[in-house]
Amino acid sequence: MYKMTMKVDEIDKKVGMNIRLERVKRSLSQEGLADLAGLARSTMGIVERGEQSPSLQTITKIANALHIEIYKLFIFND
Repeated sequence: MYKMTMKVDEIDKKVGMNIRLERVKRSLSQEGLADLAGLARSTMGIVERGEQSPSLQTITKIANALHIEIYKLFIFND
């Protein structure tokens, strides 16, 4: 049985990229999305760059602000 493993920092980067793609699709700035999610703009930048693992609470706030289901941030197409 093949089991795919991924390093945590890879996941952080891919989730961050997915957040950025969804944000850009909606023509939102980082600051705009941060405001909608109730987060600091600096936090949004850190999450999008994958520099830090966001908490589940932070991911939930971002997904809600983007009006998408949380799991969609974890779909990696590569």
